[in-house]
Amino acid sequence: MKPEVVATRKAPAAVGPYSQAIRVGDFVFTAGQLAIDPATAELVEGGIEEQTRQVLRNIAAVLEEAGSSIDKVAKTTVFLKDMGDFKAMNEVYGEFFANEPPARSTVEVANLALGALVEIDAIAVVG
Repeated sequence: MKPEVVATRKAPAAVGPYSQAIRVGDFVFTAGQLAIDPATAELVEGGIEEQTRQVLRNIAAVLEEAGSSIDKVAKTTVFLKDMGDFKAMNEVYGEFFANEPPARSTVEVANLALGALVEIDAIAVVG
C-alpha cells in the first residue's frame, strides 16, 4: 500500500516538510495540530479551552478530507505545555469524544511551536 497525502484548506496548511495527514489503507495518521485558525493562519486567542477546541476542529477537518471523522478516532496523543491545564483540556476534549472515546496519551512538554498551549495528533479508521 502506498501512503496518500491528505490536505485540506479547512485546516491549517503544513508549515514545514510534513503533511496534514497520511492515509494508508483503512487508517489516517494526522500530524500534530495546533490551535491555528485556518482562515487567518494565526493562533487563536484565549486559553487552553479555546485552543483545545480549535485543535480538535482542525483534526476533524483533516479527517473528513481523508474520508474519516472524529467519531472514528482510535488513538490520540495530547501534548500540553502545562499539565495544570489537564482538567480544562479534558473537559473540552470530552465534548468531541463523549461516546466511546479513543485511547489517549497525554504528556507535558517544555515548549510547543508558536507558543501554543496544546497540540494533538490522531490515528483514525477510514470507512
